[in-house]
Parts: sequence; C-alpha cells; structure tokens
Amino acid sequence: MIYLKMWSLAVVWISSLLVSAQAQGTASLWKGNDRSGRCQYSFTVDSPKEASCPSASTGTEMEALKARLGLLEVLVARLAGGEAPGTVAGAGLQEAHSQAMRDKAQLQREKTQLQREKDRLAQQVEDLQKRVAELQKEAERLRSRPCPQAPPPSVPQHDSGLRPGADPSWHYGGPAYQELKAEVAEVPAPSPENPEDNTGCGELLSVGEPVSHRKADSIAGKYGVWMQDPEPEAPYGPGMLWRVDTVGSEVRQLFGYEDMQQLSRGFPTKVLLLPEAMESTGAAMYRGSLYYQRRRSRTLIRYDLASESVAARRDLPHAGFHGQFPYSWGGYTDIDFAVDEEGLWVIYSTNKAKGAIVLSQLDPHSLEVLRSWETNIRKTTVANAFMICGRLYTVASYTSPNTTVNYSFDTSTSQSKAMTVPFKNRYRYNSMVDYNLVQRKLFAWDNYHIVSYDVRLGKQQ
Repeated sequence: MIYLKMWSLAVVWISSLLVSAQAQGTASLWKGNDRSGRCQYSFTVDSPKEASCPSASTGTEMEALKARLGLLEVLVARLAGGEAPGTVAGAGLQEAHSQAMRDKAQLQREKTQLQREKDRLAQQVEDLQKRVAELQKEAERLRSRPCPQAPPPSVPQHDSGLRPGADPSWHYGGPAYQELKAEVAEVPAPSPENPEDNTGCGELLSVGEPVSHRKADSIAGKYGVWMQDPEPEAPYGPGMLWRVDTVGSEVRQLFGYEDMQQLSRGFPTKVLLLPEAMESTGAAMYRGSLYYQRRRSRTLIRYDLASESVAARRDLPHAGFHGQFPYSWGGYTDIDFAVDEEGLWVIYSTNKAKGAIVLSQLDPHSLEVLRSWETNIRKTTVANAFMICGRLYTVASYTSPNTTVNYSFDTSTSQSKAMTVPFKNRYRYNSMVDYNLVQRKLFAWDNYHIVSYDVRLGKQQ
C-alpha cells in the first residue's frame, strides 16, 4: 500500500515535470550535493511573464562595474605618476609631457622674437618715411633757394683761398680771417646828399659814432645786455630801461631804470630776480615781457614783468645751444632774440643748417615759431646780428675798432647780400648789438661800456 502511494506521487511529479516542460519548453533538471554533502535535486523553468530578473542581474552588473572601475583607478594612478619607480609606461608618459612643455616654450620664444623683429622693421620703415619726407623738403628748399651772389667789386678780396664769385661767409679760413676782413673792408659812409626820409622802414645806410652811457663797476659787467620795450605795458612806462650783467654761472638779476639819466648814474628803481637762470646776451624786451634763453638748454622763456612770473616757455626745435653755434666772440650766444618793426625774432642755427644762421619769427604770446628762413651766412663767422624792418644784419668783428656791417638778409625776398657799412668797436670787445626801434638806435655792450649808435635808413642808391 505504501509502495503504491509512493509510486503515485512519483508518477504525479514526473507528470508535472512533463506538463511543465511541454508548457514552457525550457525546463531543466539539476542534481548535486549541498554544503553538508547530501544529494539534492533541482530544476529550473523559464518565467512565462518576465524576460529577465532585475534583482539577480543587477548584482552581476554591479560587480562588473566595480571591476571596471578598479581597472580605471589603476590606469589613472599610472598616468598621474603614482605607480612604482621604474615603470616603463609612466616614464614614457612623463617624458612625453616634458617634451611637449619644452616645445611649447620654444614656440613662445620664437613668437616673441618674431614680434620684436616685426616691431624693429616697422620702426625702420617709419624712419625711412620720415627721411624721405625730409629729403623731399630739402630738395624743394634747394630748388627755391637763390644762388649765392658774388660780393660787390668794392669789397677787397685779400684771401687767396677764396674762389672767384664765392660767398666769403662760407670760407673756412683761420681765426684771424674775420679780423683781417674787418680791417680791409671799411669804406666811406654813403654821401649825405639827398638824405632819405628817416621816419619809415628801409635798408641800413649808415651807423653813427658810438656814444657811451655808463661803464660797469665790476668784472660782472664785462659783457651783458640792455634793452628798452618798444610797446611797454603797465606798470612800467615807455622810458623804462633794463639791464642784465651776464658774467657768471647764475645770471638771474634784472635791473630796471626809469630813464637814461638814471641808467647813466647807476640808480635802478626796480630789481627783479628771474625764476630761472639766463644764458648769455641774447635777451629782448617786448610788450611787457622779457624774452630769454634758459641756461644750458634750447628752452625759450617769456617772463611777464607785471606778474613777475614765467608766462610761457617752449623749446626752439633743433636749435644749437651752450656753445654749439655761437657768434665769433663766444659767450654761449647760440640763441639771440631780436625785436623790430615787424615783431619778435630769434636768431640761431641747427645741425641740419650746418651752422648757417636760421631766422624765425615768433608768436610773442606762446613763443610758437610762425615762419623760418635759412640763410647762407655762417653764424660762427660773424660777431653779432640784429634785425631792422624785417632784415637781418651781421657785424664782421667784435674787437676791431673799425669793422663793418658786412651782410644782410631780406625776409621779404629771402635774398642775402654782402655790404660794407662802417661800424666801430671803440672799446674792442663788443658782446651785444640790438636794434631799438623807439629811439632808432643800435644798443651795444662793448667791454664794460653801455653804448648806443644812431642809424640811418633809406633806399640804397
């Protein structure tokens, strides 16, 4: 009986397996020992509803991901140099990285060098363009410049080194040449017959005898400058005269006198201390201001007398200074102001002009250069220069007692010519000559002496 029941159960079980197998088509039987060694039978059947079991597969995938992450961590450690010394892969990566950095630095240096070369070439191009522009201007100036004129036959030519027809102002003779020329070039003054009207502008016909007004008391007055403002402004009147002793390294005192009598007696009514030292004897008075060159520079200064302060300053472009292009007597007379009927002027030279006198008209307020002329008169070969009616005149010698006004340059025509108007240096060391249009005289400073000369203007016969 028991046997039959067990057989029935076995048949039912086998039948279930067969039915299940037929139903699913994927059943499988498995037999094996468990952990305790007992034999166990097991079988599996595919789920009719689920294609997969998420819970079971998730664990497997997580394990796979963990394994992959572990491998990635090992690779990252090797790339970062965290592996043990001697690893060939890590050393190769480090070497490649170092080489890449060296290449990058080299490229940066080459880029910087190329930029510098580019900037240098750009500067050269700019310099060449400026040079071309200067050469074009020079060519235009040479085309418009008149040919040098030969001196009149009355001017003796005692120097055998001069070529016929050459302008003696360009002669490079010895130092005594100017003195010799001054001695031999004197001619009688123009005849007083048919005198010209002396109230208007004209050419310089004659210079009178020097009249001494005062002798300086000390070595400080060996040379200097004295002036009168042709267009004075309050608080100073038209008779006011001014004087500066220019011997010394710090020339800053400006003495004022009410009139010529007070100047002759040496009694100043006003003493001003200039804020910056003056260079040499080239100062001038005009429209209530003192115009002068600042010491050891090409800076022009306008000193306002009323406010006693600097009203304007400006560098004179390219002008020589402090002994580069002085008059023949020296004294650092590179820059010389002048005043005449046409306004304020400055007489100087530049390297471009090669020592020839350059004449510029200035704006009295701002000191801006309005117009300029380049002459063919070498500045270092003449003793001094002054302006009358828009014409530049030069004096041949500063020491010869009987010398001449030897050249003139007319700004209206840009023409220069030689001339022989007698001029006397009574005290044989004339360091300053300027025109005073109010008194129609030349003011001069001759070896401690303040002197003046009458002038006669008109039309040359």
